[in-house]
Amino acid sequence: MEREDWNRKHGEAGLLFGAEPNRFLVAETARLTPGRALDLACGSGRNAVWLAAQGWAVTGAEFSDVALEQARGLAAERGVEVHWVEADLREWEPPAGEFDLVVALYLQLPAEQLAPIMERAAEAVAPGGTLLVVGHHSDNLERGSGGPKDIRVLFTPEQITASLGPLEVEKAEAVLRPVEGERDAIDALVRARRR
Repeated sequence: MEREDWNRKHGEAGLLFGAEPNRFLVAETARLTPGRALDLACGSGRNAVWLAAQGWAVTGAEFSDVALEQARGLAAERGVEVHWVEADLREWEPPAGEFDLVVALYLQLPAEQLAPIMERAAEAVAPGGTLLVVGHHSDNLERGSGGPKDIRVLFTPEQITASLGPLEVEKAEAVLRPVEGERDAIDALVRARRR
């Protein structure tokens, strides 16, 4: 989907995915010391705002200007500062080696577009920093619940780890996410670290 599609979706739905942070983000960052964080495809800002409330200095990058306006509103409502960047991740290059945490949550693009974004995300991780990627697993289409119906934008943990260069993979697995009233969704979760 392009910028106009996401602008329409965000405009119609308000906070498209709610105001509370993603469960995997909360669990996987619980033991990390706050530093500089980058939230790629931050949408309406729920994860970036939560990270800022935990003491992280956060940059949120998103190409939907409607979503970014909502993100600014959520940050103001929660009383936190986030540096927002309007950028198409297919073209934007975050500064290399700058972030103690880089997250990409549910960035669902075809493999040929996602791989270079993951390479740049890995390059943005500072020494000692962490990269966290979560998205709809390829198996979700047939055996899970919700998510995109286009197999081209679904992925496996192995597809993500193939793009991470020198980062040390700490976790790469399929994880279940309960969905109210439906069978569990199947997500791919990758956590990697730069030594």
